[in-house]
Amino acid sequence: MKKNLMSVLILALVVANLILTAILMISVVPQTKKANELINKVCSAIDLELEGGKENSITVPIEQLETVQIASGESLTINLKSEGDTKSYAVISISLALDKKNKGYKKGVEYITANEDLIKGEIIKIVSSHTIDDMRNNQEDVQEEILRRLRKLFDSDFIVSVAFPTYTYEEGSK
Repeated sequence: MKKNLMSVLILALVVANLILTAILMISVVPQTKKANELINKVCSAIDLELEGGKENSITVPIEQLETVQIASGESLTINLKSEGDTKSYAVISISLALDKKNKGYKKGVEYITANEDLIKGEIIKIVSSHTIDDMRNNQEDVQEEILRRLRKLFDSDFIVSVAFPTYTYEEGSK
């Protein structure tokens, strides 16, 4: 009789466990699906930001690009931010890659040619705010900063990239 009573008790516990598991599945699974959808949305937003979050990440076919040299292709000599007792210079030439099919292209090219001194002034401000080590180690960041400033100046994104075709960084004594 004790074995039958024990079997009935085990059976009752198994049935109770089965019922509680079913209740748990019914209440938890929909919430888990909703949480999983939210996680997927957040992950896709992060992926988009990582891949396309850079302000200068415009992909334009090469046949659509036009290159414009600032300062008529001449090099600019710019004093760099001082590091202690040494005085540093950057001798750079600047060229801009422009998207010919962008809606702001025609107006922008006219503005570039008419106001080249203003553009050179902006470039000099940016470059002179960096040290020689910044220029040597983080030249791409400086170019991106110039690109952002020029895009803001033109209020358009027809400028695709900024390049330094030739550059030299020199250190001298004060």
